[in-house]
Amino acid sequence: MSERFAITPEDIDAAASRIAGHVLRTPLVPAPRLSELTGARVLVKHENMQATASFKERGAVNKLIMLSEAERAHGVIAMSAGNHAQAVAYHARRFGTPATIVMPQTTPLVKVENTRAHGARVVLYGETLSESAQKAHELAGAEKLSFVHPYDDAAVMAGQGTLAREMLTEAPDLEVLIVPLGGGGLMAGTAVAAKAIKPGIELVGVETDLYPSFFNAVHGQERPIGGPTLAEGIAVKTVGRLTLPVIASLVSDTVLVGEDLIERAVNAYASLQHSLAEGAGAAGLAAMLKEPERYAGRRVGLVLTGGNIDMRLIATIMVRELEREDRIVAFRLSTADRPGLLGKVASLIGAEGANILEVSHGRLFLDMPAKGVTLDVTVETRGAAHARSIADTLAANGFAPRRILPRGLAEPAR
Repeated sequence: MSERFAITPEDIDAAASRIAGHVLRTPLVPAPRLSELTGARVLVKHENMQATASFKERGAVNKLIMLSEAERAHGVIAMSAGNHAQAVAYHARRFGTPATIVMPQTTPLVKVENTRAHGARVVLYGETLSESAQKAHELAGAEKLSFVHPYDDAAVMAGQGTLAREMLTEAPDLEVLIVPLGGGGLMAGTAVAAKAIKPGIELVGVETDLYPSFFNAVHGQERPIGGPTLAEGIAVKTVGRLTLPVIASLVSDTVLVGEDLIERAVNAYASLQHSLAEGAGAAGLAAMLKEPERYAGRRVGLVLTGGNIDMRLIATIMVRELEREDRIVAFRLSTADRPGLLGKVASLIGAEGANILEVSHGRLFLDMPAKGVTLDVTVETRGAAHARSIADTLAANGFAPRRILPRGLAEPAR
């Protein structure tokens, strides 16, 4: 293996010794409710519990410690739009090392400020991460700074591999590891570590439908790459030069997941595992939701790689999932405008055991008579059967209910 790849199992063992005490040995915990959801026996490695809420600290710390004292004193530079930036900045400050982070100008302000809060100098440059990378390399050369690549670096790959080493030490009977796949640093380190400990283990990498970079590279395809994704942490257009040979050789499969599955997975982590997962961090669970029969009855290790998700976004995702499950339902009622209308509707819905969340009157729609009114009512229900029962009751009382779908279109009148 040492002749074929940039890192060896011994490199990962050494990295584990170096980073001990600098990063958290995160818990690997059984997830009974996720197991019920997927039909597998699921254990979750909670890397969202690291100080900066992602696995990126492992590789960053290993790289920083491996630099010479002179290199650390002079400073480091990295390019990143998120978790790698915060990991490098946080631990560089701990080691007394000046850090410069180049971030795209489109990086959300909260991530920029979080990185600055860890003491780093932030340079905003370019529209994309590749443009930021070019600028970072220029600054590294001009200012003699040591470059800390987010994934295509042997020390970083070895540091990330300590995660899988911990998982298989604690749960040697794991049959499958499912790992989010961006630039490939975590997956490459995981593959080398896992195959050395348990050669027969199945390794599955997960990319988004919008960024099938490794899928294209491994399968010789040219699927389009790009677009807005909830899993921005694995939205990488260019695969790693050092990571690709490892993944092509040792990883069983690369699975592509859509945005709807990523949303479902983020929601499942929050509601069933009581844990925050960013889109990329939930990608492994999304892969299980896509193909539950593939993992049924098997002992599966998931890596919750990071929990840096905006609270407004998690709220939106959870409400959208309630709509998908028909636990929040909107009806448009059409009837004559008369006193006591709202009270009657509220009584009917209350008698069905549902809770009204929102009501809106509409008197100016031209498809209604001048003395008519539409009433949009958003209701909290127990599920699809309960929603149908409410609709039937409203129809029986002359309100001609139409479902307002999540995309905003009402169903034809009943």
